[in-house]
Amino acid sequence: MEEQGKIFSGVLFVIVMICPSGFGHPGYRLKIPNGLNVPNPCFNVGGLWNGVGHNIKIGGGALNPFGKDFLDANGTWTQELCMTDSDSDGKINGLELGDFNCTWFEGQPPMGDATGHPGICEPMDDPKCIEINKDVSCR
Repeated sequence: MEEQGKIFSGVLFVIVMICPSGFGHPGYRLKIPNGLNVPNPCFNVGGLWNGVGHNIKIGGGALNPFGKDFLDANGTWTQELCMTDSDSDGKINGLELGDFNCTWFEGQPPMGDATGHPGICEPMDDPKCIEINKDVSCR
């Protein structure tokens, strides 16, 4: 019986250690304006993109350009991050996330709604976006 307890504890430890690295970190979504309401940019899908800094909707895996910029900003919404066009679609991150004046701070309601995704070039079928989005998964 004691051996089974050790095995269970070991398996539980491995699960706890692996799972956080396999999915996006939901707490980060609270550190950007409208982080809980970023639209899914994939065609005819609708809904929200929960892994805002990742190339897949649920998070985890490789970071998209916004995720890399957010990481470079030490996981903080800054004036510089707001003014950056991480996904090279011609719209600054603040505009896409509803912080038009780049004045939002954590815990404050955003000035407007999220109108796009800051890490995925839109529209996705635009020739300039196809190469940028080559690692994005809409499945």
